[in-house]
Amino acid sequence: MLLAVCALGITQITAWGTSYYCLGVLAGPIATDTGWSRSLVYFGFTAALLAMGLVSTSVGRAIDRYSARAVMTLGTLLVSSGLFALSLVRTEAAYLAVWVFLGVGMRLCLYDAAFAALVQVAPSRGRLAISYLTLFGAFASSIFWVIGHFVNQAAGWRQTLALFAAINLVVCLPLNWIALARREKAVADAAAASAVQASRDGPPLEGRTRSVAIVLFALVMSLNGFVFGVVTVQLVPLLEAAGLATAAAVWVASMKGVAQFGGRIVEIFFGKNLRAITIARIAIGALPASFVLLLAAGGNFHAVLAFTLLMGASQGVITIVRGAVPLALFGSTGYGAVLGFVATPILIVNAAAPTLFSLIVEQWGWQTAEIVLLAGAAASSLAMELMSRWYERRR
Repeated sequence: MLLAVCALGITQITAWGTSYYCLGVLAGPIATDTGWSRSLVYFGFTAALLAMGLVSTSVGRAIDRYSARAVMTLGTLLVSSGLFALSLVRTEAAYLAVWVFLGVGMRLCLYDAAFAALVQVAPSRGRLAISYLTLFGAFASSIFWVIGHFVNQAAGWRQTLALFAAINLVVCLPLNWIALARREKAVADAAAASAVQASRDGPPLEGRTRSVAIVLFALVMSLNGFVFGVVTVQLVPLLEAAGLATAAAVWVASMKGVAQFGGRIVEIFFGKNLRAITIARIAIGALPASFVLLLAAGGNFHAVLAFTLLMGASQGVITIVRGAVPLALFGSTGYGAVLGFVATPILIVNAAAPTLFSLIVEQWGWQTAEIVLLAGAAASSLAMELMSRWYERRR
């Protein structure tokens, strides 16, 4: 487990930083150099998220059938090829087409695939392994935004993307292949996993109850995904609308990554004896409270900072929840397919959320838009509570 977590931690930092987060520092240079609008540049990322959602269920089934090791290795090759192709594009159509290709590659090698890989390697310690892995991911944007900024300044955005492609080949490809080669023994797997689940979460759900629970959890995470789809892209403008100057908004927004890391540390040390669904209720329940702070801030710096830290901690733990709750409720059998099904609506909502939120801001203003975010967070929390009560009755 240690080998797999450390190796996948490095590959996740690299894959997320070079692909998912690359437009954070390269969108401006791309738009300036090509003359394309920023909306078109960002629409490439939207197209990638839609592609991820459309192939998600199929990828999940492939992980169960062929192993996460094979799927993630293929994903690394696709991401590397896509980044290199992106460095060569000259037309808008080619740019969007490459992002669709990149979306498929990202779905094959980012968190959902990595979670399934850890469960295949160490099913008896899957939840713990997922928690440890997410600690690494908090640094992806911080590291590669810095690298991307300096390489772009020195050589341009095309050379930056070509370098990112090479880094994926040199770093991620061997680590994914080597680290996922070993697994726990099958007999030990079954006994240990059964003992852990029986003592904490109960036996995996089966039949119609299992199907209903999967749909309910997908609904909870999709409602949550709308909020974080907006925050991921528009946190700085949101903080500016709350009354902060641009420099202060950028600094406070950077604290979100620190809060994510802190939330995951707290979950590892204090949540290990709690059931996964209890952790989900706490993490998702904290989100509407954070937006209440934002609405009541009135430009107060400390209140806005408190919102960012609480929201970031919630997001950090919810990343763990996304992998841990399906493992606890449905078991390790068919785990890749379950994650694939759950991820499909989440990714589609993530893709649509920033555009829909921008329309709300343009039509009704930031105050109404913040209320919409609060309503989405509250709906996610309510859905989680209803699902939890339904689950307890079924247990």
